[in-house]
Parts: sequence; C-alpha cells; structure tokens
Amino acid sequence: MNTRPPKNLRIEQLTLKDRLAALNNLPAFFKLVWQTSPWMTVMNAILRIARSAMPVSLLYVGKLIIDQVILLSHSHAAGMHYLWQLVGLEFGLAILTDALSRGTTLLDSLLGDLFSNHTSVKIMAHAATLDLDQFEDAAFYDKLERARQQTVGRTILLSQVMSQVQDLITMGFLAAGLMVFNPWLIILLLIAIIPAFLGESYFNDQTYALTRGQTPERRELDYIRYLGASDETAKEVKIFDLSGFIIERFKVLSGKFYLDNKRLSIKRSLWGTLFAMLGSVGYYAAYVVIILRAVDGTVTIGELAFLAGSFRQLRALLEGILTRFTSMSQGAIYLRDFFDFFEIKPKITVAAHPLPFPKKIQQGFVFEDVGFRYANSDRWANRHLSFTLNPGEKLALVGENGAGKTTLVKLLARLYDPTEGRILLDGTDLRDYDLADLRLNVGIIFQDYLRYQMTFAQNIAVGNINEQHNRPLIEAAAKQSLADTLAAKLPGAYEQQLGKRFAQGVELSGGEWQKVALARAYMRNAQLLILDEPTSALDARAEYSVFERFAELTKGKSAVLISHRFSTVRMADRILVLEKGELVEIGSHQELIQKNGRYAELFNLQARGYQ
Repeated sequence: MNTRPPKNLRIEQLTLKDRLAALNNLPAFFKLVWQTSPWMTVMNAILRIARSAMPVSLLYVGKLIIDQVILLSHSHAAGMHYLWQLVGLEFGLAILTDALSRGTTLLDSLLGDLFSNHTSVKIMAHAATLDLDQFEDAAFYDKLERARQQTVGRTILLSQVMSQVQDLITMGFLAAGLMVFNPWLIILLLIAIIPAFLGESYFNDQTYALTRGQTPERRELDYIRYLGASDETAKEVKIFDLSGFIIERFKVLSGKFYLDNKRLSIKRSLWGTLFAMLGSVGYYAAYVVIILRAVDGTVTIGELAFLAGSFRQLRALLEGILTRFTSMSQGAIYLRDFFDFFEIKPKITVAAHPLPFPKKIQQGFVFEDVGFRYANSDRWANRHLSFTLNPGEKLALVGENGAGKTTLVKLLARLYDPTEGRILLDGTDLRDYDLADLRLNVGIIFQDYLRYQMTFAQNIAVGNINEQHNRPLIEAAAKQSLADTLAAKLPGAYEQQLGKRFAQGVELSGGEWQKVALARAYMRNAQLLILDEPTSALDARAEYSVFERFAELTKGKSAVLISHRFSTVRMADRILVLEKGELVEIGSHQELIQKNGRYAELFNLQARGYQ
C-alpha cells in the first residue's frame, strides 16, 4: 500500500453547457422514481401543487385582517363577526399548510428509502451480468463506487424539481401583486439575486469536481478504515503491530481530504456572505419604497404588510429557485455516474440462439491454441494451450504460483473468454452454449472461497441456491464432503449461524470451513467439477482422504484438480504441467516421472522435503 500522501487532485472543470446537458439524465431518473412507487410520486405532486397556493393565501388573508382591524379601530363599525371569520380562515390555512408540509416530507422520506432499495437492487442485478475481469479493473471499481453513492439521497432531485414547480406557481401569485404595485421591484429583485446564483453555481461545480477527483483515494480510505477495525484483519494487525502504520496512513489521507474541503468551504462561505449582503440591500431598497408609498397614503397598512411579505417571500423563492436550479443540474451531473455504470456491458455474451449443454458429454473439452491476457496487461496469463479434457477424465494442473492454473479453469467455466484461440465442447465452441446452462453443469470451488456469515445449511446451499430449501440434498452434499460430522457437533446443527459477525455465531477452523465449501460442489449434478486448491488448509492425510472420496463420488464425470501436494496430484488420470502460462508437459504420473522433465523435477523437490 502506498504510504505517500496523494498528489494534488485534478479538478475536472464543468461548464454551463455540461450542466445543461446533464439535465438530459432527468427523464431516465424520473422513470426510475416512477417505477419505485407510482402512487407516492403522484401524491407527492398533488400535495406540492396544493402547497404552492398557501403562501399567497396566508398573506392576502393577513392583509384583510389588518385592514379590518384598522377600519374597526377608526370607525367602530360593526364587523367583528367578519374579523373572526378571517382569523379562523387564516388559522385553517396555517393548519393546512403544516399538514401539507409534513405530508410531502413524509412522502419524500418514504420514497427516498424505496428508491435507495430499488436502485441498489438494480446495481447488484447489473453487476451480476458483468464479467469477472471487469471486477479486476480499478477504473471499473471507481464507476461502481460512484454508482453506489447515487443510490442514497438522489430522490432529493425529485423533491427539488417538484419544489421548483411549486415555487414557480407561488411566485406567479406573489409577483402579480407586486407587478400591479410597481413592476420595477421585480427588476430590482433579479439584480440582487443573480450574483448569488452565479456564486452557488460556481462552487457547486467545484464541489462536484473535487468529490469526483477523490473517488480512488476515498476507496482507499474506506479500505484502510476496514483494515483498522475488522474481525478478519485483527489477527494480522495485532501480530505485525500494524495499527500505527494503518492509523498514520488514515491520518495522511483524511487530513488531505479535510484540507481540500476546508479551502473550498472557506471560499464558499466568504463569497456567500458577500452575495447575501447584496440580496439584503436589494430587499431593503424595495422595502423603503413600499414604506414611503404607505406613508403618503398610496397603499393601506394591510397592503403594506401584503407587499412587504410578498417581496420578502419572492426574494427567498427566487433565490431558492436559482440556487435549486444549480443544485438540480449538479444532481443531474452526479446521476451521470449512476447511469454510466449501467452503460458498462459484459464482453461475455450469450449466443443469439444458444445451444443447451449436452445431457452427457461425448467428446470432452478441447483447447485449440488458447491464450488469455487480462485487460491493460502486456503479459499473457495463458498462451498456446492445446489439449483435450476427455469425458470422465480426472485432470490435475501443476505449476508454480502464477503459472496460469486458476486462469485456465476460469476459461473452462467461461468466467473468461479466450483472447485468442477457442475452447470446444463436443466439437462446438463453448461460446455457442447457453451460459446459464453451462454454469449449472460446472461445479467449481476456488481456494479463496467465501465464508458466508450465514447458517451452516445456507453456506452449503450457495453451491446451488435454487435448492436452498432442499434439506435432504444439503445434508447429502455435507455427507459427501465429510462436513456432516461437523454439523452434528454444532449447537444449532444445520441452522447454526457461522462466523462471529452476528449474534450466536460460531467460528470454524480453516479445515472445517473447507469441508463446508467442498459441500457446495456436490450441491449440483454437474458434469464437470473443478477444485482449485480448496483443501490447502487440510493436512496431507486429510486432503488425500478428501480427494480419494472426490474421485469415488465423481466417477463418470470430468474433473479438474489443482493442488500443490503431489501425493494428491498423482491420483489424477493425467497431469498437465504449466509454466509461465504455457503447457510444457501432459501425461500420467508415471509417464511424466519417466520423462524426467519439469514435473519430475518438482515432484522430487517436494519428495526430498518429506525425507
């Protein structure tokens, strides 16, 4: 992990054209909101439209009350009944305004939660369609992280747009009164507000650019926070005394982000104060004009209150509309990150007319000069692979770390597609088969299998999640992997929570976890089973026993085994030796020993270690 502080982050400047173009994201966004809850979306609109008439109604009724009070105080004429009617009407409008406000707030909150859930599901569903090598790309992770960030709080855009419409209607009513009185007040209002609008627009753009530029470092910061306080890392952090190193790195990164944000926040605060002063000057200039007109008798005291209140609210509304427009365009720009993620398409595609996986493999898998190279890499992970995996054959892969063994089995399971060459199954290109059907017929357990913080039964059922409620199948799979004896010892048996993350959880040893993981391979009636060093935590005797049982249970099925223990490897029908991604030898254990090549060298090296 790089311990140097990040270099100055590149600020991605945004133009007015960029902000306007980003508004094109809003229709797709509203479509998502509508899909989340049509009735909540409609009710939200209705409540906001009703609220738009409340401010002018309250101001006008207040004007009538003031004029009626003054009339009664001067003439002592009968009219108290009418005054109390006006007071009652204003009280009713105040109650209704509060109810409408709380209703929209409630709907915004509920709709926001639903939208967050809905979009999170969409992200997970789309991520499931993407290729494995895309998840191994840092640029992809940046897009994924930014998309995740948009699942929370993006419904504020809906609130902003609806509020914009609501405020525009309210402004229409309020402006009508001011226009009748003095249209120059509207112009004065605009002059006072425009600087604040331009300032908000500029600083919103700066904030967006800074946040976007920090994405890779933010991911590192989250990773460091995880390293410093996690049950999975606590052991090594303590034994290697890494806490000081981790904390120092966190301080460097978080301090850099704090300083970047601080500089921008101070500038925004200072300029915001200046612009607010300009707005206040404009408001009080108009207020003085209205007062002078009231003093000379041109308007009544009630009209003074109405006009002053209208101008004050118009100023706040117009300022809010201009600022909100900037925020809306900014939110729409952030939405680009969300929709960009869904523009990522998998390179591994399903054929237009996919073939079903053979009910019984007849000719086997054939590699024809297969090569694979990871994206943004000049090195070939595999190259010039040509061999056949026959039906019912047990094939072992041997080679040093980095020789390309795991990449080969991922190609076989079509987690990757070859960069060059092709893989045939019964004479047909593997890409022509139905992908879901292919995966269902290939059982694979990797060395870095997941330890799910779920029940014992669920940990096994993930091998074929469609059968998660099939308890006889789960128990049979556990028996085949020798995990059934482990279940019998647990307090909750198959319903025992595994892992320490949740209450009542029980942690297993490495070897016990591997038996649970192996059971997943037996959850499906696959024609090809692949074990990629899933027994490395077992001792040599236990691993031999597992593979011996595996060979017995997979009679008539093809299997690929990866293991560094040659006592296990020699059980295979044939052994394929890889070096730097290329096939250097293939044959039975006896044949390769007699050949006295690379396999014999590795075998003898390990054998001497046991002498």
